[in-house]
Amino acid sequence: MGHSQRFHDSGSGSFFGDMAYERVLGRHRHHFLVILNELIDWKRIGEELLPLYKGQARRGRPPYEPQLLLKMLFLSYLYNVSERSMEEFADTNLLAKWFMGLAVDDPAPDHSTLRVFRRRLERERGENALQGLFDEVILAAKRAGLAFGELQVLDSVHTQADVDLAKEKERHEEGRPPRDPDARVVRKGKRRVVKADGTAQMEEVTSRGYKTHTAQNVATGIVTTAHVTHGNAADNKAFVPIRAHDRGLGLPIRAYGGDKAYDDTDIYSRLEQEGLETAISLRNFRREKKDENKEHWLALEADPKYQARKEQRYRVEQPFGTLKRWNGLGRCRYVGLERYRTQALMTFIVHNCKRTVKLLTGVTFRPEARGAKGEQITPVLGVMSLA
Repeated sequence: MGHSQRFHDSGSGSFFGDMAYERVLGRHRHHFLVILNELIDWKRIGEELLPLYKGQARRGRPPYEPQLLLKMLFLSYLYNVSERSMEEFADTNLLAKWFMGLAVDDPAPDHSTLRVFRRRLERERGENALQGLFDEVILAAKRAGLAFGELQVLDSVHTQADVDLAKEKERHEEGRPPRDPDARVVRKGKRRVVKADGTAQMEEVTSRGYKTHTAQNVATGIVTTAHVTHGNAADNKAFVPIRAHDRGLGLPIRAYGGDKAYDDTDIYSRLEQEGLETAISLRNFRREKKDENKEHWLALEADPKYQARKEQRYRVEQPFGTLKRWNGLGRCRYVGLERYRTQALMTFIVHNCKRTVKLLTGVTFRPEARGAKGEQITPVLGVMSLA
């Protein structure tokens, strides 16, 4: 007879696991974490992680439940807290502890437990489980009645590798291997730089790191696909996996937009095969052709619907700055492509959770501008008005 699964006793069901939280939850029933806990089926996602454990939690020392550690990892990105600092944060923040499923008097998992869990995800190809959480947020929004729009906009964001460029140069000159061998140098054009003596000159801007290629639904601001590559990967080459993932979500997509990096004949052919339209910005050579082929592109640029869709392209960049400022997307937490994939997926999961909760209920993670400067929305579920 097989052993049943058993986990670390977190105190759930006890006085300190339930009743002790009641008055706190009563005062914060519209807190972001309270709503998010109800919106996402965390237990189902946790069950998908059980194959990552030897014996699937039936043998050896009882582990923490996977969804508890997954929530802890999520919180570290939501609050931009390191794994080491997350141990204290989870132990002292009452709502964070409740969200994770810990009793008031139960200590939070230590940082090494969280690190082992995260490495298990990376080592055992657990990004499939993180992709499952990424998709679950989007599907939960659909089930709750959030209306996705027909226009998707493409773009990519760079994340700087966790390396010191000066020391990296020294390592290279000394014949030593780079600190992060997966990171690639990206040349991002030239800019005017003023020197200490007051003289100005043009210098090439370079970056070493990785890229996350994204597709964002313009109507909702939700990133529906996050595809991770080396930093020097071409944007247009990421369209195939992006489109494949978007297709699987069953969204009402009618068109794709993007900057000139996506002005690619293969992309246009794929869109046409699926009966989709383009809102991609055109390179100059399309209009400057010497033959009749340019008429097609001139007609496209004159189309009011194309022009209106193209004007929405800027929206795709809006979350990048926010995620770099508040959620650590500007610099890699870890070394290596697989570990960066964890960071990218978790960071965009955080973004999508914020957007989903806001659009469904009006509840925001942080106080936002109101009045004319604030985003005017009508919450789908009407829990709290932003008016």
